Amino acid sequence: MPENNERLTALSSLSLGQKALIVAFSFDTKEGEHIQKMGLVPGEQLEIVRLSHLGSPVEIKIREYFISLPQKDADRIKVRLLP
Repeated sequence: MPENNERLTALSSLSLGQKALIVAFSFDTKEGEHIQKMGLVPGEQLEIVRLSHLGSPVEIKIREYFISLPQKDADRIKVRLLP
């Protein structure tokens, strides 16, 4: 069980500028492979760089890439906030 400072949250719940570490995701095999090919794998750090005022899409920076995800996908990616 994660310690208090290691609580997991959905990627979709982060605010602009927040940084996080990908811990897990819950996709079926085909979707999971697609997500991993985009570089969204456990252990990778990301930052929220743009949010739609309607909540979707969520734009993140991971490595040196910018990726836009539908909120339904961001809901399924669990992260741990970074300071």
